[in-house]
Amino acid sequence: MKMFKSLMTTTALLLAGAGSALASEADLKIPKLNSVSFESLGGMKGDTLMYIGLAVCVLGGLFGLVQYIQTKNLPVHKSMATVSNTIWETCKTYLFNQGKFLAILWLLIGTCMVYYFGVLEKKPVNHIAVILAASVLGILGSYGVAWFGIRINTVSNSRTAFSALKGNPLATLGIPLRSGMSVGLLLVCVELFFMICILIFLPTELVGPCFIGFAIGESLGASVLRICGGIFTKIADIGSDLMKIVFKLPEDDPKNPGVIADCTGDNAGDSVGPTADGFETYGVTGVALIAFLSLALATQQEVCATLIVWIFVMRILMIVTSLVSYLVNEVISKAMFGGKKDFDFEAPLTHLVWLTSAVSIGVTFLASKILLGGFVFNGTALPNLWWVLSMIISCGTVAGALIPEFTKVFVSTNSRHVKEVTNCSKHGGASLNILSGFVAGNFSAFWMGLVIMLLMFGAWQFSTHADLMAIMPKQFLFAAPIFAFGLVAFGFLGMGPVTIAVDSYGPVTDNAQSVYELSQIESSPGITAELKKDFGFDPDFENAKYQLEKGDGAGNTFKATAKPVLIGTAVVGATTMVFGIIMLLQNLFDAQVVSGIAGPFKEVVGALSVVQPEIILGIVMGGSVIYWFTGASCQAVVTGAYRAVVYIKQNMKLDATTASDKDSKEVVAICTKYAQKGMWNIFIVVFCFALGLPFFSPYFFIGYLIGIAFFGLFQAIFMANAGGAWDNAKKIVEVDMREKGTELHAATVVGDTVGDPFKDTSSVAMNPVIKFTTLFGLLAVEIAVTMTNQSHKNMIGGFFFIVALLFVYRSFYGMRIPEEG
Repeated sequence: MKMFKSLMTTTALLLAGAGSALASEADLKIPKLNSVSFESLGGMKGDTLMYIGLAVCVLGGLFGLVQYIQTKNLPVHKSMATVSNTIWETCKTYLFNQGKFLAILWLLIGTCMVYYFGVLEKKPVNHIAVILAASVLGILGSYGVAWFGIRINTVSNSRTAFSALKGNPLATLGIPLRSGMSVGLLLVCVELFFMICILIFLPTELVGPCFIGFAIGESLGASVLRICGGIFTKIADIGSDLMKIVFKLPEDDPKNPGVIADCTGDNAGDSVGPTADGFETYGVTGVALIAFLSLALATQQEVCATLIVWIFVMRILMIVTSLVSYLVNEVISKAMFGGKKDFDFEAPLTHLVWLTSAVSIGVTFLASKILLGGFVFNGTALPNLWWVLSMIISCGTVAGALIPEFTKVFVSTNSRHVKEVTNCSKHGGASLNILSGFVAGNFSAFWMGLVIMLLMFGAWQFSTHADLMAIMPKQFLFAAPIFAFGLVAFGFLGMGPVTIAVDSYGPVTDNAQSVYELSQIESSPGITAELKKDFGFDPDFENAKYQLEKGDGAGNTFKATAKPVLIGTAVVGATTMVFGIIMLLQNLFDAQVVSGIAGPFKEVVGALSVVQPEIILGIVMGGSVIYWFTGASCQAVVTGAYRAVVYIKQNMKLDATTASDKDSKEVVAICTKYAQKGMWNIFIVVFCFALGLPFFSPYFFIGYLIGIAFFGLFQAIFMANAGGAWDNAKKIVEVDMREKGTELHAATVVGDTVGDPFKDTSSVAMNPVIKFTTLFGLLAVEIAVTMTNQSHKNMIGGFFFIVALLFVYRSFYGMRIPEEG
């Protein structure tokens, strides 16, 4: 805490030398939406469409809440309900701790925002308060939807476990999918509701700054919840899994003190993290597009307002298309699988993804035709603009369905790669298991990169169409592909609620397995007669366990499919966010030319050439940070897991029926402690680099942003899919081969423990880290360029660079496992 106070004080003192800022991305001029109307809708004005959007958000949010109530009212045995309530109570404790941690970190961000908007922008106190409130709203949005997600998941887990006893696999599959859909709908509705309110209710001069504040807040919330959750869950998971080898325990044995922590971690890492991450992703992508339009079309307010309305209508329709697709898929699934006792659990989820993609693309073209079909610019009709923009968005929407398919090739239990991992484990043990997983992860990064590249290439080609180029000011013709890439990122999210739904399916099915074992329902005296009397069915215990394990395998697969979609939006969308920095630097260069005074700024297109040393050095620096981040996050898992394993081994009571509450709570405390220690080191490094590097050179910083985006993309895909392959190789041994407790199983458990921090800690956290760095970097660059004395700037940059290096050092040497005497 002393170091934290010192860092805040020094930050404020060293930044005090800056002058006044130029108008920029943090000072966007958003046009009035009531200035445009749409003849195809009877002359309806833009702001009226936004009010309709608010109503849709409220209805979508209510649907999510109704789904929660319906899920809670599903039948469940008291033994299972007790276990899920215990998990919820530990999750609540975790969330409260994370809330306090977020509040501390916000003080650092808030200090910088007050300095920027108050000292540099010279905004009045009441405006600064509103901007800070917007950042808090962003944090609370991420935190609030994460809270809802973890609550409904801890209700669904016991209902799913109980439903499996009835022997109806489709009904059992439907419960976690329903809870996931409620999370996805509520997430998108809340985020969109907040953004529309900022857009139409705040004064024009506050809309731009509040959007930036809101985006920074939700990005901070997502970063903390993603990284901390990822570290927490894998400490618990590894600690619990290794006991299966050390003591030859079965899966989720109640006497294992690590199981409750593992169940809590399933929610902290696989529910809280993705939910907050999804909330931030939808918000930041929208802010990036609005910022681009407001900057590029600053002199064409009517065009800007029309396109902003069009983007928000697309986002509103996302809610409708996802809900309709979900309901239609329910009917299709009942027709195909309703009477079957066994089927491929991945099939209904796959159908849902493709159905939603097709419906979203169709609605995109229809709505664009209605809104933009008669578009006229400067007296000239642009009859093709609507389908050009629709095609660009559809490149992203297709990616939202294609990327999961390519992911399944490497992580599904039906995948040849995963079967190869299992086969290697038979003959080469844990060693070949791990090497084979590395192969799958590396191959997946190649193919996924190729898919993303081809879809971006398609978007670029459409962006060169004459109708789109016609609305771009001449000085920004080079930026048309940037706009297209932003729309591709937006299209990635065109089926947002469904993407989150299939992702949230995983932690519920994982927890359901654990709830079943922890409830010890099979050994309860007279349980068969009790279930027949109270619930009207004869339980099938063996089939229930089999179906729950199958559901967990499908959950592993679809948790993996959402990760590259989210990381893809970070990379593709980052190009749009960087446009704000490019605009700022170009304006400063133009001001030099007009004044005739030589200055430090260069003509931007030339300065961004790959032969410029600043760009090359920045890219190298960005790549370096990605590899440090991978190591730091894994180190926190390793050290925490070591502590958990030592504690569990010392306190395991093999003659007991269940672990004591005291021991279980202590394992949870260990996980929380090391999650926050690891996050503290990571956040300070990311914060200091984002704040300090622009002082050396803004062009160097642009290279840095490009470096972390593209190195991060491939590192994340490799790690996520390698981890998914290891995880489902273990699932094949457990479900298909039914060889738990064997040497083969032990080998796959070891591989899974390697994959745990790969897929659920390091890889998934790169998305919010990239976005936070880019967003916060916007303010940092503007602070840096207002100073004219390069020596002073080098001192400031050097200070933050040294602080970052100290925490880089701490992230390893301060987290090491102590040597035993």
